[in-house]
Amino acid sequence: MLETLPDWLSGLFSEDVRSSLAYITNGKHLAWYASIRFTLIAAIGGATVAVLFGLVGAALKQSRIMPFKLIGDFYTTIVRGVPDVLFILFFPLAFEQAVEYFLARSVCEPEVLAAATQWPPCEAAQWFLTTTDYLIMACVSLGIVYGAFAANVIHGAMQAVPKGQLEAAAAYGFTPRQVFWRFKVRQMWVYALPGLSNVWMLLLKATSLLSLLQIADIVQWAARLGSANYYSRVGLVHPDWRWKYYLVLFVFFIVMTMLSERFFAALQARASRGMSLAGSD
Repeated sequence: MLETLPDWLSGLFSEDVRSSLAYITNGKHLAWYASIRFTLIAAIGGATVAVLFGLVGAALKQSRIMPFKLIGDFYTTIVRGVPDVLFILFFPLAFEQAVEYFLARSVCEPEVLAAATQWPPCEAAQWFLTTTDYLIMACVSLGIVYGAFAANVIHGAMQAVPKGQLEAAAAYGFTPRQVFWRFKVRQMWVYALPGLSNVWMLLLKATSLLSLLQIADIVQWAARLGSANYYSRVGLVHPDWRWKYYLVLFVFFIVMTMLSERFFAALQARASRGMSLAGSD
C-alpha cells in the first residue's frame, strides 16, 4: 500500500512511522476496514425491517378487531422479552434447519430418511449458507426484535396525535383507513422520532453480535488482529493488543452515535415543519 506513495511524500515520514503505516495498511487491516460494510448493512437493513414491523405491529395494536389486537399485543410483549442475542442465534438456525427439513423430504430417499442418524440425512439436503445469507437473516432477526420496540414507540406516538385533527378529517369525509394512513401515521412521526432514535441506537449496538453468525465483521477482525501474533521464523510479532483494537471500535461506535444524533435531529426538524404540537404555545 505504501509503495504507491510518491518518494517526496514517503520522505516526510520517519522509518518508525512508515513501518506503522505499512502495518495498518496491510491486507488483513484493509479487510478489517472493509468489514465495516457488514455493520452498516445490518444496521440499515435491520432498521428498515424494524420500521416495517413497527408500523404493522402498531396498526395491529390499534385495530378494533380483537384477534388482530391480540396478535399485536403478543408480538410487542413476547418479542421484547427475548434477549436479542438469543433471537439472533435462534432465528437463523431454526430457519436453516427448516429449509433442510423440507429439502430432505423432497430429495432424500425414503429409506435414507427412515434410517438417518445425522442431520441432514443426505448430502443433497445440505444447505451451505454464504455470508450474504447470514447477513440477510441477521437483518431480519434484528428487524423482528427491534420492530417490537418500534411498534410500542409508534403506538404511543399515534396516541399522542390530537384527536381533534382526526375528527376533523373524518368530518371532511375521509374514510377511517384514509384518516389512519394520511393523518394519523403522517403526524405521528414527530412524536415517534425521539423514541425511534433510541431504538436505532440499541440496534446499532446489537450489530456487534454479527460474528455469532459466522460473519467476519469488525468485532471478529479486531479480535483476530489484536490477538498475540507469533511466527516461528520471527518469534513474537506483537503481544495481546486486543484492547487497542477494541478501543478503535469504541471510538467507531461513538462516532456513529454522534452522526445518528445529528441525523435524527434533522429528521425531527423536518417532521415538525408546519405542525403545531399539542401543549405548545
